[in-house]
Amino acid sequence: METRPYVPWDLIGDFMRDAFVAVGVPKDDAKICADVLLESDRRGIESHGCNRFKPIYIDRINAGIQNPVTNYEVIKDTATTLVADAHDGMGMVASYKMMKSLIEKAKTYGMAAGAIRNSTHYGIAGYWAMMASKENMIGITGTNARPSIAPTFGVENMLGTNPLTFAMPTNEEFPFVLDCATSITQRGKIEFYARSGKDTPAGMVIGKDGEAKTNSSEILVDLTKGEAALAPLGGIGEELAGYKGYGYATIVEILSAALASGNFLKALSGIDANGNKGPYHLGHFFIVINPDFFCGAEDFKKITTEILKELRASQKAPGQDRIYTAGEKEWLVWQERKEKGVPVGEAVQKEFIEIRDKYNLPYTFPFE
Repeated sequence: METRPYVPWDLIGDFMRDAFVAVGVPKDDAKICADVLLESDRRGIESHGCNRFKPIYIDRINAGIQNPVTNYEVIKDTATTLVADAHDGMGMVASYKMMKSLIEKAKTYGMAAGAIRNSTHYGIAGYWAMMASKENMIGITGTNARPSIAPTFGVENMLGTNPLTFAMPTNEEFPFVLDCATSITQRGKIEFYARSGKDTPAGMVIGKDGEAKTNSSEILVDLTKGEAALAPLGGIGEELAGYKGYGYATIVEILSAALASGNFLKALSGIDANGNKGPYHLGHFFIVINPDFFCGAEDFKKITTEILKELRASQKAPGQDRIYTAGEKEWLVWQERKEKGVPVGEAVQKEFIEIRDKYNLPYTFPFE
């Protein structure tokens, strides 16, 4: 039962937009950034929604390690490919421009791919993949991130949580969207645990001694210090097939960095040679596939829908009421929240009030 107060979508969206503008983000760019964060909360992905508004975006801009104005420079542009440099601007703005271009290329040539270097956190990866699915195309994206995952048989955080994300159009009310990290969990989820005063479940994080760590606040500090690492998807070692998550995380690292001649692994730590905070210089990759150049969009959606429906109609495990397909639970969250608004916890309430007062923004929140 939800006990946090709900804030109307329009109110929270306008507030975040105006706060972005207050720290120097151009108004049109601020709208994009706010919408990406809201989409996280619409889909129930709270680790990447308004919980991250202040610490990941506002604070980094104020710290001078992220540029509020995005100088999106096209490095190479062909009929079906695009490489850009975000110059440490807003990753969400650079990604929006990239996907708009790739979708247009795919409309003409059937497929398109691109990569961005020197970027910053681009929000939920699913937002960019879904830009393609809304156009009846397949969207694929991934991003590297500051080191968090230890390689199989290792304890040092080397790879980011590196999501590998797909969105595919269907004939249902929601697309198929697989948006998840290549680690067992992601840093954002641990941040959410810490802000909620909860422990991280055992088995998700290991320390330098090889033992599980569960104190969420300590984990966040230790991840930054290199004293802890996330386990790859599948688990520790080979017995639970953690090497698969390790392998997929490496694929995302290569595509996010090498295609755009960008930074990778430890160079993404956000710490310079003198131990000071600096830009993260992240990389992202994007692929758009147009089914019209294969079987046709309608046939693609028809078969995709039949696959998903058959999966959901298959025999359920004892005690289970239903089977879901990727993107369904997120759509159900939106059905429940679209009239209510965004549930906002105490920690985020305080951050909203702090930002409002600091920038003298004309807002009153229902939780006051």
